[in-house]
Amino acid sequence: MPRGRLFGTLCSLVFLVNLARVVFAPLLEEFITVFAIGEGTAGLIATLVWVGSALPRIPTGWVLTRVPRHKVVLGTGVVLTAAATFTAFANSVVTVAVGALLMGLASGAYFVSANPLVSELYSSRVGRAMGIHGTSSQLASVVAAPFVTLVLVAFTSWRVTFVCIAVAAFVVTLALYWTAKRTDLPEAGSEDRDLFGAARSEWRIVLVGVAILGCTGFVWQGLFNFYELYMVTKGLPSSTAKSMLTVVFAAGVPAYFLSGRLADRLPRIPYLLGILVAFVAGVLVLTRTRGLVPLLVVTAFVGYTIHSLFPALDTYLLETLPDETRSSAYAVYSGGMMVLQAGGSSVVGALREGETAYAFVAAAASHVPFLAPLPAGGLAYDAIFSAFALGLSVVVGSLLVLHRGGRLPQ
Repeated sequence: MPRGRLFGTLCSLVFLVNLARVVFAPLLEEFITVFAIGEGTAGLIATLVWVGSALPRIPTGWVLTRVPRHKVVLGTGVVLTAAATFTAFANSVVTVAVGALLMGLASGAYFVSANPLVSELYSSRVGRAMGIHGTSSQLASVVAAPFVTLVLVAFTSWRVTFVCIAVAAFVVTLALYWTAKRTDLPEAGSEDRDLFGAARSEWRIVLVGVAILGCTGFVWQGLFNFYELYMVTKGLPSSTAKSMLTVVFAAGVPAYFLSGRLADRLPRIPYLLGILVAFVAGVLVLTRTRGLVPLLVVTAFVGYTIHSLFPALDTYLLETLPDETRSSAYAVYSGGMMVLQAGGSSVVGALREGETAYAFVAAAASHVPFLAPLPAGGLAYDAIFSAFALGLSVVVGSLLVLHRGGRLPQ
C-alpha cells in the first residue's frame, strides 16, 4: 500500500489529537458558569491538558527505542478514545481536570512518535510533510470554537463535545491499524536504541529547541487560552471575542502550509529567528490595539507568526538530528519544551485573580523604590502579555547573539 494512505490516516488522527488539546479553551467560560469557578481554576484546567501533553514525551521516547513508531501511534489513538469517553462523563471540576490531563497524555505520546515517523516517510521533503501534517492539526484549532458553539446550541451540553471526539478517535484508530499493516514502513530509526545517550550527544540542539519553543510556548499558552476573555476586556462583545479565537487559529492554516515549504528552502536558523522577532512584535502591538478592525489584523498576524514557528522548528530539528538519535533526542526536546510552556495558562490566571503567588510578588514589589505598586486585585491582560513579550524578547536576543557568534547547531 502506498505510504500516502498511512500519511492520510495520520493527518486524521493528528486532527483529533489537537482538537482534544485546544477544545478546552472555548469551553473555559462554560466551565466557569457550570461549576462556579474562577479564572484561576479554569486556567489550571487548561494548563493540565498541556501538562498531560508534556508528561509522556520522554517516557514515550524510551518506549520508541523498543517498539516501532506506528504501534506507539496506534496506542495513542486508544488512549484518546478512552480519555474523551471519561471526560464526557465527568461530574465535577476535579474529574474534568483529570480528563484534561488524560487527553493531554494522548497528544504528547502522539507527537513524539508520529513526527519522526512522518519525517522518515518523506525524508527528502521533511518540511513539506511536516507542513501538511501540521495543517491537519491546525484545522482542529480552527473548528474548535465553532464546534463547541454548535454543540452548546444544538445539545446545550458540553459533554457532547467529548462524545464526538471519542467516537471519531475510535474510528480513526481502526483505520490506522488497517493501513499500517499494509504499508511498507521506513527503517531509518532502527539503530535508535539509547534515549539518554542520544540526549547527551545531541544536547546542544535539544537545548536550542527547548529554549525556542518552551519560552515562546509559555507566552502562547497564556495568550490563546484566555484570548476570548482578553478580547472582552478590550470592549468586544462575547460572541465577537469567541470569533477572534477562531481568527487566531485560522491564520495558522496557511502558516503551517507555507512555513513547511519555506523551511525546506530558506536558511533554517535565520528563518526561525525572524519568526520569533515577528511574534514578539505582534504580541506587543496587540497589547496596544483597540477597535474591531485593528484587532482583527493584529490577531491574524499573531496567529500566522506563531503557527509558522512549529513546522519550521520541527523541520530544523528532524533534519539536523541523525537517524540513530532522531527519535530519542526529539522526545527529550519535546518533553522539555512542554514542561516549560505548560504553566502559561495557570500563571496568567493567577496574575489576573491576584492569588497567593501574585500577592507575594506584589508585596515584594512594593518594597522596591523604582517600581510602581502592583494592583491588589490582579493585573490587566495588557500588562501581563506585555511583560511576557518583553521576557521572550530577552530569549530571542540571546539566540541572535549566539547565532552571530556561530554557536547554534547547524
